[in-house]
Amino acid sequence: MGFGTFDGLHPGHMSFLEQLKQLGDVVYVVVARDVNVLKIKGQLPRINEKIRMQVLQKADIVNFVLPGEINDFYKWIIIYKPDIIGLGYDQKADIDELKNIFPDIQIVRLKAYKPEKHKSSLLNSQ
Repeated sequence: MGFGTFDGLHPGHMSFLEQLKQLGDVVYVVVARDVNVLKIKGQLPRINEKIRMQVLQKADIVNFVLPGEINDFYKWIIIYKPDIIGLGYDQKADIDELKNIFPDIQIVRLKAYKPEKHKSSLLNSQ
């Protein structure tokens, strides 16, 4: 299971998804809600959440695309009980906290793919 905004699917996102797929047979991706992106990043994504989800659903790598929860960030983890959670290299999630809450789930920090070139905040500011 992976999490992200995916505001314009670029090669960095594809690398993230491919790395998730290498970790297991089924890939669940939770897409950040617009309101939460605004809270966390201080601005709305360029592309609204419904379109971002539709784009991910078309990616052959992803099996299930889920909308992020506005208040209960752990809902999908509790429901689907993934074996592994893949975190992006730049995601601020606290791995130790996640391991304490979900001791039976492996937490993996995924590798960056050319972050100086393929990072949404860079691409969206152009």
